[in-house]
Amino acid sequence: MARTVWDSTVGKKTVMAVSGLIMLLYLVVHMIGNLKIFFGAGEFNHYAHWLRTVGEPFMHYEWTLWLVRVVLVVAVVAHAVSAYQLSRRDIRARPRKYVHKRPRASYATRTMRWGGIILGLFIVWHILDLTTGTVHPGFQPGHPYQNVVDTFSTWYGNVIYIVAMLALGLHIRHGFWSAAQTLGVGSRTRDRALKTVADILALLLTAGFIAVPVGVMTGVVS
Repeated sequence: MARTVWDSTVGKKTVMAVSGLIMLLYLVVHMIGNLKIFFGAGEFNHYAHWLRTVGEPFMHYEWTLWLVRVVLVVAVVAHAVSAYQLSRRDIRARPRKYVHKRPRASYATRTMRWGGIILGLFIVWHILDLTTGTVHPGFQPGHPYQNVVDTFSTWYGNVIYIVAMLALGLHIRHGFWSAAQTLGVGSRTRDRALKTVADILALLLTAGFIAVPVGVMTGVVS
C-alpha cells in the first residue's frame, strides 16, 4: 500500500508537501533563535546551550537535538527525492516542446528547481561552516556567537548566506501555496488568503535570516 502511494504522482506531491511543512516549521523556530544574537553573546550562547539540554533529565544531553536533526534529514531527503522524481516524470510526459508557448509562470515557480539545488548546497556548507567548523578557519567549538560573527565578517560568508536566503524566500513563496493545494486546503475562496500568507512567510523568514549578516556587517552585532 505504501509503495503504491509512493509510486503515484499524488503520493510524491503529498510527501513533498508534508516534508516541506516540517522544514518550514523548523525554519520559523530557527529564525527566532537566530535573532537572539541581537541580545548579545551571553543570550545567544545560552540559547545554543539550551538546544543541547532540551528534555533533560528524561532525554540525555543532545538527544533531543539529534532527534530533530534526524527528522530534518529525513524531510530534506524525502523532499529532494520526490522533487527529482516528479521532475523526471514531467520531462518524460512532455518529450517535445509545446508548439504554443505556455503562459509565463511567476519568477518563484520558474526558479523552484535551481532554487532547491542552491538550498541543498547551502545546507551542506552551513553545516560544515557553523556546526562542524570544517570550512571555517577561525571556528571555536563552544563559542557559537563568535563563530557567527566570524563567518559574517567575510565577504564570501555574507554572499553565500544572503543568496541562499533569497532563494529560500522564493522557494517558500511558491512551495507553501503549492503544498496547500496538494493537501486539499486550497480553494477558489481561499487562494488569495493562502498566497498572502505565503508572501508574508517568505518575506518575514528572508528578512529575519538576512538580518543577522546585515547586523554583523553594520556593526550592530560584533
